[in-house]
Formats: sequence, structure tokens, C-alpha cells
Amino acid sequence: MTKKFSELRANMKPEAQKRAAAMAQSMLAEMPLNELRQARGLSQKMLAEVLQVQQPSIAKIEKRTDMYLSTLRSHIEAMGGELDVVARFPDGAVKISNFSDLGKAASA
Repeated sequence: MTKKFSELRANMKPEAQKRAAAMAQSMLAEMPLNELRQARGLSQKMLAEVLQVQQPSIAKIEKRTDMYLSTLRSHIEAMGGELDVVARFPDGAVKISNFSDLGKAASA
């Protein structure tokens, strides 16, 4: 007989539950664009409709390793998110603000 995952998780030791939760958070913290779209419950066709482009354009964007920040920003915003550009240094992180200013100027 099959069991629901929630039942299996409930029977796990607390330490195992914590390790599983940490691993899940780690996996969710970094993923390719296509996996992010899928995790948000969106198909390429749905995203294409929001962006007013053809579905093959979405497939092409998801395979690219280099793109304009404006392209990435519109893709992320179409999924309901917000793009931040952050530079990380040994002594701290800095959010680069002029990219967000450009996004606001372009939509105005």
C-alpha cells in the first residue's frame, strides 16, 4: 500500500526532518530559469502569453547562458517575481541600484 509523502515525513525523526528541510531550501535557492518557471507552476506557453511572445522564444531564453538584464527582468516579473542584482564581496554584499532604476524608467 502506498503512503502519502506527508505521512512519511511526519514519521521521520526531528533531526531528519530538519536536514530534509535544509536540503529542500538549498535546492530552491538556486535553479535554472526553466526549473524556476516549472516550480512556479507555469508552462512555457503561459509565460509566452504574459510576455506577448511565441512559446519557442521562451524555450530559447531558458537555454541561453547570456542575456540582457532587461530580458531576464521581464521574464522574472512575468513569473510574479522581482529581479535584484547583488555584488557579493568578502566584506559584505551590495545591491546594485541603477539596474532597478533602469527598469522603473523603462516602464514609465
